[in-house]
Amino acid sequence: MRNMLRRAAALAFATVTAALLTTGTAQAAPASDWAGCPYGAVCVYPQNQNPAVSPSHIYWTYGAHNLSNQYGNHWVLNNQYDSAVVELCLSYNANDCTSSIAAGHGEYRDLSPINSLHLRPHYN
Repeated sequence: MRNMLRRAAALAFATVTAALLTTGTAQAAPASDWAGCPYGAVCVYPQNQNPAVSPSHIYWTYGAHNLSNQYGNHWVLNNQYDSAVVELCLSYNANDCTSSIAAGHGEYRDLSPINSLHLRPHYN
């Protein structure tokens, strides 16, 4: 039984890793940690860490989160629940938001022009 669980976990990890390597975007399995990003959080990974393995920043709360010294390509994974969204914003304090990442998705993005993240619930 233990070996079967290990194989299933290895297969799930390999699937996510393959998605990260081949597409530049990824979708997580719901209700679980994803590439080291805890369920319910948004994670930013170190520059050029591809595939995403261990986040350098973890954000848990809704609202603005200012970034500093985040240049070049980084994975941003949205492992929030209830369809929560993370917006990438050009200015500090969640102003000038230009794109968003849906819950269960991630993007490999150049964060050089991004100065803040805005975590928010999904609005209908």
